[in-house]
Amino acid sequence: MDSLEAFIRYLESEKNHSKHTVLAYVKDIDFFKGYCLAAHDVQVIDEVPYVLIRSWIIQLVSDGISNRSINRKIASLKAYYKFLLKVGKIEVSPLAKHVPLKVAQKAEVPFSESEITKVLEVLNTDNSFVGIRNKLVVELFYATGIRRSELIHIKMSDIDLSMCTLKVLGKRNKERIVPLLPFVIETFQKYRGLRAEITIDQGVNYLFVSEAGNKVSESFVYRLINNYFSIASSKVKKSPHVLRHSFATHLLNNGADLNSVKELLGHASLASTQNYTHTSIAELKKSYAGAHPRNKQ
Repeated sequence: MDSLEAFIRYLESEKNHSKHTVLAYVKDIDFFKGYCLAAHDVQVIDEVPYVLIRSWIIQLVSDGISNRSINRKIASLKAYYKFLLKVGKIEVSPLAKHVPLKVAQKAEVPFSESEITKVLEVLNTDNSFVGIRNKLVVELFYATGIRRSELIHIKMSDIDLSMCTLKVLGKRNKERIVPLLPFVIETFQKYRGLRAEITIDQGVNYLFVSEAGNKVSESFVYRLINNYFSIASSKVKKSPHVLRHSFATHLLNNGADLNSVKELLGHASLASTQNYTHTSIAELKKSYAGAHPRNKQ
């Protein structure tokens, strides 16, 4: 087994990375290997000097690759060399003293409370299976801040009505429990009754299904959010992630504790949560249930 194969196994078995994440790592490393072979006739990258990596970075910049994308590629390489250090293949990482390229912060604008209210008012006019399902999708995003990939993998058994909680399987297969507000529970109960009338494919226990009984896809959920928020918002970006951003921003603006929001979002560190705090934030003094704007109605 060569070093890259061992690294892939390590990412899958020990780090619990998804297949998509592992493929991204491999793609970046293979890209670097291709450059080393073509430009420097170097076939093995395990012990290359930093000067070679720097020449690759310069080439990427001259090719018009963004600093953000370059930093991601270097992060993949850094993880690879960190693994080689761990298993004793190298003594020093060539990226030990590398400083990431400067990247301008993305100013992603969240939906306003009035925009979300407008979308929910539109959804309130449709009591069909599709209408109630779509309403539950929007409410879950806004009430819990979950990711799109997390939403489509929710199973019926993940919702505990007695505790009013939702079990979420997040990144690296980490589970977290998030509270469900009464308005979400109410919509879920309506949806559950309508879902029971749909012919579900055998073995499908996912919460969100199509009218044909199939699990919904990430692209379907993206189109759903984009279509509904096109009615209420003129913002350029209208996606599930903007709803996640809105969830965090509205909680913080209404006084929620930063650590509480971190736990609800499933972030590993506060640094990730602080990306959502560039808009004005009121004094941090209340917890989730008391801060969520829709829970005050």
